[in-house]
Amino acid sequence: MNYALLGYGVVGTGIVELIEKAKQDIDLYKNVNLKGILVKDENKHVNKRYLELVTEDINNIFSEDIDVIIEVMGGVNPAYKYVKMALIKGIHVITANKDLIAEHGSELSRIAKENNVTIKLEAAVAGGVPIIKPLVDSLSSNKILSIKGILNGTTNFILTKMYYEGINYDEALKEAQRLGFAEANPESDVMGYDTARKLSILSSIAFNGIIYWKDISIEGISDLDKEDFLYAKKQNCCIKLVAYSAKKEGKIYGGVKPMLVDSRSEFFGINDEVNSVVLEGDAVGELTFTGKGAGMFPTASAVCSDLSDIINRNFIHSIKYSHNNYSVEKYLPNECEALIRITTEDIKNTKKLLELNFNEILEIPSSKNNEIAVVVRVNSEIEMENRLDNIKSYPYVSKVKSLIKFDMLAS
Repeated sequence: MNYALLGYGVVGTGIVELIEKAKQDIDLYKNVNLKGILVKDENKHVNKRYLELVTEDINNIFSEDIDVIIEVMGGVNPAYKYVKMALIKGIHVITANKDLIAEHGSELSRIAKENNVTIKLEAAVAGGVPIIKPLVDSLSSNKILSIKGILNGTTNFILTKMYYEGINYDEALKEAQRLGFAEANPESDVMGYDTARKLSILSSIAFNGIIYWKDISIEGISDLDKEDFLYAKKQNCCIKLVAYSAKKEGKIYGGVKPMLVDSRSEFFGINDEVNSVVLEGDAVGELTFTGKGAGMFPTASAVCSDLSDIINRNFIHSIKYSHNNYSVEKYLPNECEALIRITTEDIKNTKKLLELNFNEILEIPSSKNNEIAVVVRVNSEIEMENRLDNIKSYPYVSKVKSLIKFDMLAS
């Protein structure tokens, strides 16, 4: 079994190391051989192992006798072009690239099927946490009802720091960047785009249809401040960037947003770079998958799992996409409770305004003279949004922030 590697950064290096170790210990890997490594700049890899196999020319890769391409370049282009070329040439593909799959997963899956090969993507979602294979294989007889998850290690690290150390967003982000948990440009992570791409992949598989990530309601974490966490603690909650999707009465609901997570919730203890996914099946009930969501060896572990399937010729349960195109509803129809912070020039009239809009109101003491903090409850998320929009329309209200309680909404 000959393989080539596209990308030789941290993850690519980990994959080579893990496969070489496996060759010494596991019979299945004895005849797995590395034939080429594609990089952007050979000069950056002069001190690495297998320098003689490194090339900047994709044609050198395809000139070798290759059975499997492992793609860990990241980004949509040129990964899309190279993966498509490999599949058309009858070469199996393993990818850790959620951007690529979120944009072109359906097409690439079809091309793989047409050419009697497979595209495997366990490492594209939740790093080392095995979640794709359970969805397409172990739970194939279940109707998946919902998906809930913490799918981004960068944001989870930042929110953990803000909660436990009481630091502000900018400080937590700088710490994440210093430790290598956040990129120099963290936009994809902190704005929720990375999480939405991963949710779209899981949801497309689970609900048997194409769910485009940009159709999912997305809210990032950059607007959170110290006070949000102080209020959360008063409610015995922390704040997590939660991804959720569900299929109810033929409709798909999906969203990514920072939410209050109760101390009794299993997500409360998911900290730092750890990811966690809860799948709900009609037969099996809820199953939880938890582990490191990023890093050299967790991601390499997921890649090697896919490689083992290919060596064993386990292609039956390769990822499949239906041609159904689902529109995504922004708001779940479930009962909804939220922490609301209102910055206002008129405290008295704002309190009256709250009483007109909500029947159940719990006021929380605020340290700011121009702010009201309350917990309110309504029958649905859309009702909550409509009532908050009404409050925002008044001239003396300058800002309204809301954090929905995850455990009630997702119940």
